[in-house]
Amino acid sequence: QVQLVESGGGLVQAGGSLRLSCAASGNIFKINSMGWYRRTPGKQRELVASITKSNSTNYADSVKGRFTISRDNAKNTVSLQMNSLKPEDTAVYYCNAAVVLTTLHDSTAWGQGTQVTVV
Repeated sequence: QVQLVESGGGLVQAGGSLRLSCAASGNIFKINSMGWYRRTPGKQRELVASITKSNSTNYADSVKGRFTISRDNAKNTVSLQMNSLKPEDTAVYYCNAAVVLTTLHDSTAWGQGTQVTVV
C-alpha cells in the first residue's frame, strides 16, 4: 500500500560523501516520522537518523556531526547526506516511514535497501 524507493548508494573512499534519497508513494494520508536504518552482516539493524514531520531530528552517536537527515513533506521524500564516511559506515541502508494511510490506519513502510560501501 506504501512503497519506499531508495537511491544513492554506492562505493566511496573513506572521507568521501554520499547522499541517499527515498521517495514514498501509495495510499498515503500523511507521513509522521521518517528515518534511515542500516544493517551489517552479523549485526542487528540500527537506527542511523530519524526526522519528524516538524523536522525534529535524532542521530546515532556514531554519525553525529557527519550525517544530516532532511525531508520534503510536499514530495514525501527523505534524504540522508553522509559526509566524512568511514569504513565502519559500510552497510545496507534502509529507508523507513511511519505512515497514516488513506484508510486512517497506521502502517510502517520499509525500502528495499541500498548498499553503501566505504573503502
